[in-house]
Amino acid sequence: MPVFDFSNPESTTTTTEVTYTTFHSDKNVATPEDPILLLDNAPRQWAHHSCGVFTNPAKHTAFEFEEEDGIISANILQIDSRFVSLIKWLGENHINVRLSGKNLPDGYAVYKIREIAYGGATKLSAEDGFLQFMMERLFSSSAPLDETLKEEDSELGDDMKLTSIQSITDFITCAGRTLPDNIRLWARRNLAVAKSHEVSPEERRHAQRALSIMMNIQWKTDYFESIDPDEARRILDEELYGMERVKQRIIETIIQINRTHTLPAYGLLLVGPAGTGKSQIAYAVARILKLPWTTLDMSSINDPEQLTGSSRIYANAKTGIIMDAFAMAGESNLVFIINELDKAASGKGNGNPADVLLTLLDNLGFTDNYIECMIPTSGVYPIATANDKSQISAPLMSRFAVIDIPDYTPEEKKVIFSKFALPKILKRMSLKESECIVSTEALDAVIDKFSDTTGIRDLEQAAEHIAANALYQIEVNHVSSVTFDAAMLKELFD
Repeated sequence: MPVFDFSNPESTTTTTEVTYTTFHSDKNVATPEDPILLLDNAPRQWAHHSCGVFTNPAKHTAFEFEEEDGIISANILQIDSRFVSLIKWLGENHINVRLSGKNLPDGYAVYKIREIAYGGATKLSAEDGFLQFMMERLFSSSAPLDETLKEEDSELGDDMKLTSIQSITDFITCAGRTLPDNIRLWARRNLAVAKSHEVSPEERRHAQRALSIMMNIQWKTDYFESIDPDEARRILDEELYGMERVKQRIIETIIQINRTHTLPAYGLLLVGPAGTGKSQIAYAVARILKLPWTTLDMSSINDPEQLTGSSRIYANAKTGIIMDAFAMAGESNLVFIINELDKAASGKGNGNPADVLLTLLDNLGFTDNYIECMIPTSGVYPIATANDKSQISAPLMSRFAVIDIPDYTPEEKKVIFSKFALPKILKRMSLKESECIVSTEALDAVIDKFSDTTGIRDLEQAAEHIAANALYQIEVNHVSSVTFDAAMLKELFD
């Protein structure tokens, strides 16, 4: 177990005595029952709010309480393993803090730590802001698997919107092994470049920018909490009409996640005519998974460098679209919605954008040319859409579970128009359903009018045209309601 000597100089080697054990917790908030750490309360019962500093005056990792009768030290008995590096950092920097805790039979359970000004006054400053930011990030992190810290593996850190070198240094220090090993070591190397005066200012600027991007991303494990299948079904029914086979396939994926607590090895490829709701299905899945989502529109990507970023050797170097998506999401687990995958092979630059997608889809890790670090992609769930799967290369097809989305039947289009499209438009225009009525014959006329088009986009536009005409008649002709028959609709659309 790591033990920290906060008072002795680094040059002296002193044998320290372990006073605490670590425990693993995945709680995202601390309570007296699930505290950050436990202090010895045998000397006395500590106040609910107690001030002091973390220190090591007698070779014991401890906290020094500032009491009315003097300074009293209490050993740390237990620490949440995620907060070991943070407590070390607080002690090394002799930061005055206020603990909020509760006396329990096992010890004083600390569930809140705030930085204070010297003397006990509340310190509403950037420093406490950083401490709260750091604690929030640690609460959302998974417990480190390796509890053993070696002296040569001590880390360095980051800031609240982690941009300055000092804030980046502090963040890496406090995050400790909650960061993936390869990213932690990458950060240390880039931090050395950013601080070095032996490299050009341009190299230092690029290193600092890359660090800021990487450290502002929450690097999560690929463990997924169980998802309620009934809630997933409710969302699908709310977003999609019919498509029972598609819904069944998505629910099967949810059941698989609940059993393995990991994402499936293959994403979804939704193939069908335009306007059949492929993107809507993708958004519904992202909502079910409770993950942020981003879109890649392959029809607008002509060069692989747009996806992979440019090398730092260029003054105007920048990250690629994929890395930007991680940065905007703020976490490593997200849904990539790849629109028009069948356009991915039509690159006009130096290479094929489809080849870049293979590295993203293999779940082995993605490397951006600017960042120069392998990004874990095990928490990425890709959902692609396409109109023509014959235009998709075999290697790309093999990375997906393909779901064919058929066009809607005339009967399904009638239900979608009357039960979903028209009511949604009426609500948006603040019209009551009794103010805009479409007769059965008129509904048949609408469906017949757009029988040669795929999907439901034309039906939605027709619903908007009908509702707008009804609103016009109500406002201009001062009628109370409008009932459309087949003749009226024929005149309206001709």
